[in-house]
Amino acid sequence: MITIRFYRIYDIGLDIDLDWLEKELASSFTTARASFVRVRPTSIIMEVPPLLIRLGQCGVEKDGRKFNFSVFARIFRIGAISLCFAYENEDADFEFLENTALLFSEQEGLEDLFLSHLNTLADILKPHIRGFEMTPDFFEDYTIYHMNWIDDSIDLLPLLAGEKIDFSPQMREEILKGTHSYTKNDRAIFSWDSALICDPGTPTDLFDLIEFANVQVFELRYYDRELSRSMEKMYEDIALADKLSFFKRRKLYRTIMTKLMQDNAALSEVTEKVNNLIKVTEDVYYARVYETVLKTLRSEQWSESVNHKIEVIRDNYSMLSDEVRIQHSNYLEWIIIVLIAIEIVMAVVDRIV
Repeated sequence: MITIRFYRIYDIGLDIDLDWLEKELASSFTTARASFVRVRPTSIIMEVPPLLIRLGQCGVEKDGRKFNFSVFARIFRIGAISLCFAYENEDADFEFLENTALLFSEQEGLEDLFLSHLNTLADILKPHIRGFEMTPDFFEDYTIYHMNWIDDSIDLLPLLAGEKIDFSPQMREEILKGTHSYTKNDRAIFSWDSALICDPGTPTDLFDLIEFANVQVFELRYYDRELSRSMEKMYEDIALADKLSFFKRRKLYRTIMTKLMQDNAALSEVTEKVNNLIKVTEDVYYARVYETVLKTLRSEQWSESVNHKIEVIRDNYSMLSDEVRIQHSNYLEWIIIVLIAIEIVMAVVDRIV
């Protein structure tokens, strides 16, 4: 048996009350919450498990063959939405799996299908989420391949890399270094945009763990982009303020500072939620898997970029605060000087009179 799962992850930029949303949708849709079946409940901790919504079946024809997918979406409290198309074939061999993987390399041919179901999902959620807004062209994509056997004679690189060429030893080593096994009969290999799981069972826990890691990294990407936009707007506003008169400049500085303080508080809170989306505690194998996926997806670099930009915003807030304080101090000094001058003038006038 083979399974292929095509994922795309989007963001709506809002925290979502999943308990309330689940009650709202339960009468019209089949919903469920994420749960891990192969580990103890305390081994993997999610403060608020995502809400799963089943969206039925769909199909696509490519290269003269029809592929039928089960479609479902996961809604995360932090505002992420993961859309998945799952394909299963009980009788397929590795050649079929490899050919299918190459056929849909980089999810080619699935754009319209994803967009159609994304619009459907948006129509479902909009009435229940105030301020719902999504950018369809900003997303993270990932593909998971599963086969229920292991064959060491098979070259797995074309499937993971999405192309069939003569790979160099360095590239082969780079792709295969993210390999883990729990028993002699299973294997999991993780690359930057796909994973292959060889397992005689149905490794739903690994599917979910990989998906959640992708959500976490995508959210860091999303807020890195939001921070970049916030910084651009900040520099534009500061440049504009420098051209204004003293009183207008000080007023705009205060407006900028208020906005920076709000952005910093909001983004610091949400990045904390992103980094704590899921905690793998007692299960050594799953902890290593999750760490490997995050490392392969360059989670640390995105996290460092977000933290650096938050620090830049804080530094600019401090700079503006110092500037406003200095301007206010200078303003008071001038008032004192003027008052002293008035007193001197009045004293001179009194003496003359």
